[in-house]
Amino acid sequence: MALPEAILFSSLWAFGLGQLKSEQPEISVTGVRDKSVVISCKVSSQDFNNEYIHWYRHKPNQGMEHLGYVVTAAAPKNLGGKKNKIEARKDVRTSTSTLNIRFLEKEDEATYYCACGLTHGKSVKVFGSGTQLIVTDRSLDGDMSPKPTIFLPSIDEINLHEAGTHLCLLEKFFPDVIKVYWKEKNGNRVLESQQGNIIKTNDTYMKFSWLTVTKKSMDNELVCIVKHENNKRGIDQEILFPSIENNKRGIDQEILFPSINKDSLQLQLTNTCACYTYLLLLLKSLVYFVIISFCVCRRTAVCGHGKSS
Repeated sequence: MALPEAILFSSLWAFGLGQLKSEQPEISVTGVRDKSVVISCKVSSQDFNNEYIHWYRHKPNQGMEHLGYVVTAAAPKNLGGKKNKIEARKDVRTSTSTLNIRFLEKEDEATYYCACGLTHGKSVKVFGSGTQLIVTDRSLDGDMSPKPTIFLPSIDEINLHEAGTHLCLLEKFFPDVIKVYWKEKNGNRVLESQQGNIIKTNDTYMKFSWLTVTKKSMDNELVCIVKHENNKRGIDQEILFPSIENNKRGIDQEILFPSINKDSLQLQLTNTCACYTYLLLLLKSLVYFVIISFCVCRRTAVCGHGKSS
């Protein structure tokens, strides 16, 4: 979903002027074939009434396609021979532009970008982050939001490496477009974390992300933030990881997630590759310990042999 390099540069350049900003709150939108969807774009501008709001479509391995723009009235566009296939609108009251896509087909799957114009010596467009459209053949019933399970660092890992790995497992979500990042509780800085691949399980998906922190940082509470279109009420999930000290006092996973009992946690532990990854981290610590012990013992034996001779 990344912006092409030239567009990214112009977006950053224009944003640096502090005059315009385009925000697309949804990272993805899912629609049913032959139905319609709406993609939104929030624009921060000193003169939204007269702002030109452009819409683009980008398909994999293809160039950016300009769909059209809207200034005042709605701007319909016919694609594929269908009347009013795509329609762009502006809502002055909310400073929002929307793109309505009707008669959905698989060919409509792409990433859609909004962009607002800026004149500062020369014309520059400020692009949003993009919204990916997924088209399905049927409605998916039930809760399709990511279901979290947390795993905290082991004591062996902390003692051996003076660091600890926090792992966040996310399961049974649809679609597969998801964004996961980490922060300290009440902090603003995004921490450097690792991301596992998205894995398909039947009709849904799973993913895991982990964050390794030093021993001196383990007193801090961490938050794994999950952005997904099916989160309840459209709000990002904030999954709390207690500090190691608090965890020693008895705060466990069942307090953080009452819906997850010991039986389901054990089932996930033995049947998901994310849990195998967690166990692999523990095994790695044990292997390091064995190697170090072997080297120390061998060196002691060699030194002892030298003295005896």
